[in-house]
Amino acid sequence: MSKLHHFAAAVLLALPGSVPQGHAQQIPPGAGNANAIALSQKSPVVQSAYQFLISQARSLQNRKLRNQTLDAISNPQTCVEHRSRVDANRKNAILQQLIQAGLVDTNDDKTFPGGLLAGVFPPLVNDGGKCPHLPQAFFSAPGSVYGGHHSYPGGLPVHEANNDLSDVNLAEQYRSIYGQSFQGLPWVRPDAADRQTYASFLIDQDVIVGAPIWHDWAKSIVFQWNADGSEFPELNFGGNGVTDYNGAPGNSKTGGHHIMSVAESMSRGFSPAFVIAQASAHSTPTSGNEYKVVNWLRSAAILAQIDPVQAGYLSIDNQGNYRLPALRKVGDTDLNDTNVLVEYVLHNLSDADYIYSGPAVTDAQTVLKALAAQYGYDPADVSRYNNSYRNPALSFLTGERILIIYSNSGLAGVKVQLDKLRKLGVI
Repeated sequence: MSKLHHFAAAVLLALPGSVPQGHAQQIPPGAGNANAIALSQKSPVVQSAYQFLISQARSLQNRKLRNQTLDAISNPQTCVEHRSRVDANRKNAILQQLIQAGLVDTNDDKTFPGGLLAGVFPPLVNDGGKCPHLPQAFFSAPGSVYGGHHSYPGGLPVHEANNDLSDVNLAEQYRSIYGQSFQGLPWVRPDAADRQTYASFLIDQDVIVGAPIWHDWAKSIVFQWNADGSEFPELNFGGNGVTDYNGAPGNSKTGGHHIMSVAESMSRGFSPAFVIAQASAHSTPTSGNEYKVVNWLRSAAILAQIDPVQAGYLSIDNQGNYRLPALRKVGDTDLNDTNVLVEYVLHNLSDADYIYSGPAVTDAQTVLKALAAQYGYDPADVSRYNNSYRNPALSFLTGERILIIYSNSGLAGVKVQLDKLRKLGVI
């Protein structure tokens, strides 16, 4: 059976008994989601980041992409399209297809809370219905797992705002260094006006602006809030972690939010260039890493229940392996390499905020603990500490700001910031 026929058949068929049925129980949405919404609604940095993303979405030139992006981030009743009518039977069928394709680690079924089904299908409102909804507001989601970068209510829009601005600036940098001309020849012009219009080549601004907004969108599904102010865990999949390089040694497991976000873009019918750029956030398809992006696209297509080759998101080479398609004019000759567009790499570079933001939250948590007693909080009282002190402090100040101020002014400098929050009744 060809890979294309196998895809169509596997969507409809499950392999009975492959996953313990005890792991098929649906868990409810996070009990702390409402608290996170209420807190993030009050944070100036969160709401200003959110409004920036809405303004960026409004600037998208493609009408479908613009309308769908605005719907996804600003409509509280938006439909999670890749989960439409995905009931318990369909979930099992999709999971079996991921297993058969080697795109999940079956060992995780025993170790991940709720098993593989809970990791691949986090709970939604109206789960299994025609129009399931996000379990929390887009703007209340964190940027990563508890203790990771931007792990506070509203960390997601802050992280995305930083990444979106970074992608825009990276594209302008490339246009300035490689795309400007003088007497018909390349000329470095970092101060040139309207570089986008007069660049000698195309860097698609819709991809540059839109991909960072969509890349982490599903964190609002994955990283739901517990009542004590902690978060749901995240399942890593998109590979089995061992033989992911077309059966050879390789590890393409990545955060489930990444794959779910790509699945949503596929379900909403976005272009191959856009979706592949989005899928390149966690790795560029260069330097031997094409298989990772390919596996993430394969996994997303299974979640979206589409044929990725027919939709133009993947191709199949002469050896029967999935590859990235040759878009635009890349296929004019055999490059003996991956089919790379510049937008793929720029989006990947723009997602590097976590390199500082991860340690920033780690260190900010230590600083906050050092000052907690002065504000009447005990870290051992986890729920009160998280909901009334740790999460509000990070949501209003951000981990980056706390760490930079601490680096310059020590605990005294951070205390000035916390005193402001105390005066405002935030902590």
